[in-house]
Amino acid sequence: MTVFSLCFLLCAELLDSAVGYLTVTIEPIPPVVVGETVTLKCNFKTDGRLREIVWFRVMDGGTLKQKIFTYDAMFNTNYSHMEDYRRREDLVYQSTVRLPEVRISDNGPYECHVGIYDRATREKVVLASGNVFLNVMAPPKAISVVAADTPAPFSRYQAQNFTLMCIVSGGKPEPTVYFKRDGELIDVIPYAQPPAAGESGGSAGVRGARPLISRDLDDTKMQRSLSLLDLDGKAARSYTEGPARGFTPGAPGSEPSPATETIPETVVSREFPRWVQSSDPLYYFSTAHLPQSDGTVEVRAMLTWTLNPQLDNDALFSCEVKHPALSMPMQAEVTLAAPKGPKLQMTPSRAKVGDTVRIAVEGFQVGSTGNEVFPEPLFTWTRVGGRLLDGSLERDGYELVLERVPAELNGSMYRCTAQNPLGSTDTHTRLIVFENPSMMKHTQNQNNAASHKDVLGLIVTVLILTVTVELT
Repeated sequence: MTVFSLCFLLCAELLDSAVGYLTVTIEPIPPVVVGETVTLKCNFKTDGRLREIVWFRVMDGGTLKQKIFTYDAMFNTNYSHMEDYRRREDLVYQSTVRLPEVRISDNGPYECHVGIYDRATREKVVLASGNVFLNVMAPPKAISVVAADTPAPFSRYQAQNFTLMCIVSGGKPEPTVYFKRDGELIDVIPYAQPPAAGESGGSAGVRGARPLISRDLDDTKMQRSLSLLDLDGKAARSYTEGPARGFTPGAPGSEPSPATETIPETVVSREFPRWVQSSDPLYYFSTAHLPQSDGTVEVRAMLTWTLNPQLDNDALFSCEVKHPALSMPMQAEVTLAAPKGPKLQMTPSRAKVGDTVRIAVEGFQVGSTGNEVFPEPLFTWTRVGGRLLDGSLERDGYELVLERVPAELNGSMYRCTAQNPLGSTDTHTRLIVFENPSMMKHTQNQNNAASHKDVLGLIVTVLILTVTVELT
């Protein structure tokens, strides 16, 4: 060993004896769930005299440090610097801090600073620190399954894509979301943008290239489809939706008769698509993560495929969520169901001339109890054989309002069409308008007053003529 090495070791020994040594470590903490109690432990070794222990919570990416607790060895006193957390922290030992019922806002890094006196002079303090990251998890609070782009009409002649959206909120970190159909996990294809109907759905390495829509239209089917289009190229209503020629009240010779009436009081019809779809569709899957102000993440998972109403009707789709803070998966499920025929309620039940009549949808006529229609149907109101009272051809919504109905609407037929991407149904109801006695009495009074005026005028005229004859 050289003389230089001996001198270096001697200087180091003298420096260490004057300053002393200090090592600080904080025990790592596994992820914790909101509401649990967390204990932060700061372990240190030193041969010097302890001056103080200070705990900090690091915020804003390390630019801001909040002093949460202090132990002063000189006075053997403890100080809390957390006014908002005064009840939530507890000093168990000099280097131990307990945080009961942690919240998401407690998530982040923490530092423990330990100071000892310099052996050479008590005016100097030697500092050392350690840090740990507290990862606070929160289980998802809510899960729901909705249909995207609804309410939407039913497509009779063309296949269309359908998207289920699973919304999971309140989780930290973001959960894992997947879909099942009738209890079986769906084999999905990840994608960035939803494929458009009719586009090729295959890609390299994914089942080969195959179209989303499979058509099987021969000449007969094509002629049938063309025959169902009106002169403007729009889809014409089938015979189940109403007659081609309807009764128009007030027109000459328009009195209905049993020989010409072809629509009963209530008609429920069902439309099915006139195209053929493959029974093995491709399911496309995508997710979007939306950070929330409270530190949680909202996840929106979307499942898109080409709808086949014959096979997908009454199919059970479930969205399941896995999260490290959950002991078992969360799930929400929906059953795809086409409308079963709207159940209509007319008020007042006995409408009179001049009344405001409301025809509203109050459920569906067919279907088991609790089996709701999904996705949300689109309701469209039309009048068979004519326009609505306000002059429009159709009106959307759950309710049709006819204000101050005239007597000419007696016997008119109204159609309510309920449709969603799985199917379409029609319900017809007839409006019966009765005479209004109060209006008839008012009209009669006006006629009587006019007749009295005429008689009085005639008497006055006769008297004038008589006086004139006598004077001449």
